[in-house]
Amino acid sequence: MCTSYLDDKFVTFRNLPMEQRISCFTKRGRVFDMIMSQQMDRQFIDDIYHLTNKLRHISKSKAGYMFLQNILAHKRAMLYFNQPSSRTFLSFHNACHILGMKTSEIRDPALSSEVKGESDDDGLRTFSSYTDLIIMRHSKSHMAERAAWLLNTFSNRPIPIINGGSGQDQHPTQSLLDIYTLQRSFNNKGGFDGKTLLMCGDLKRGRTVRSLSFLMRNFSDVKVIYAAPKAFQIREDVLEALESYGVPYTIETESLQKVLPLADAIYMTRIQDEHDRDHGDSGKIDISKFKLKASDMVNVKPTAAIMHPFPRRDEVDVEIDVDPRAMYWRQERNGMWTRAALISYIFGVEHEILNY
Repeated sequence: MCTSYLDDKFVTFRNLPMEQRISCFTKRGRVFDMIMSQQMDRQFIDDIYHLTNKLRHISKSKAGYMFLQNILAHKRAMLYFNQPSSRTFLSFHNACHILGMKTSEIRDPALSSEVKGESDDDGLRTFSSYTDLIIMRHSKSHMAERAAWLLNTFSNRPIPIINGGSGQDQHPTQSLLDIYTLQRSFNNKGGFDGKTLLMCGDLKRGRTVRSLSFLMRNFSDVKVIYAAPKAFQIREDVLEALESYGVPYTIETESLQKVLPLADAIYMTRIQDEHDRDHGDSGKIDISKFKLKASDMVNVKPTAAIMHPFPRRDEVDVEIDVDPRAMYWRQERNGMWTRAALISYIFGVEHEILNY
């Protein structure tokens, strides 16, 4: 099928209202493809939270582990990672194995037919011939959305697509594990409702902060603070979304230290200088006032949760790792379990797990 024809059709699809686009990724009234955070409502988030906790509990015994190994032993997953990844790839890989799924992978486009000129669209349709699920990370924005749209619209074998990160667009499963970590961290502190979330770093190009921001509409009385130099501040489309949701936000461009005492949760991110070819030289921008140092912890609430999607550079002092408020290593491990819960939900076997 002509790529230019599909390009035109996809542009038309992308111009549809959000509700119509989301409906393309829903089958039988439930999530089929996980493409963007806007697909998740509070019921879905809470369902995944409880399902994740159940999975973790079941896996602690040998009998429970063997039960989980048979849940999706008849399914196969393709991990198509066009872009470098450690945590996301490994957590999805192990999430599939927890559920007994067989996996295949392409992690280097140079080893695929892309080097022969095969289009992304034809590659994805090829993968769908061999597997029951495609988990993908791509350097281009909107590629996961295009993949799901393509298979749902033009393929006689539509299979679920999970977005493992698409350009500077979104990373919805990261936001799912982030919100799980927040719910778990504040489980005995009144829940995440009513809390203030502080996000700091490269907010402009960070797909993790975009996806997590869009989830804020699902919680009551939350506030968001965006702390970053002007050059790295959050994009207008995210702020417009928060305004439409009625979620109050504050922009801080002078220093992280000014707003630290206000935060119940602190979400640190690195500078994404791999995008410099499109956005100028990150190294020329002073980010010294937007790093979390061990000496800053006296100004952080004793009940706060400190998070980071990783990889980390020097924006969070390693001395903070031993502080009980540091949740980022737990957050990392939570990714494997929430992704296993999501996969089981997509395949409709969550009741077998919950009733075990």
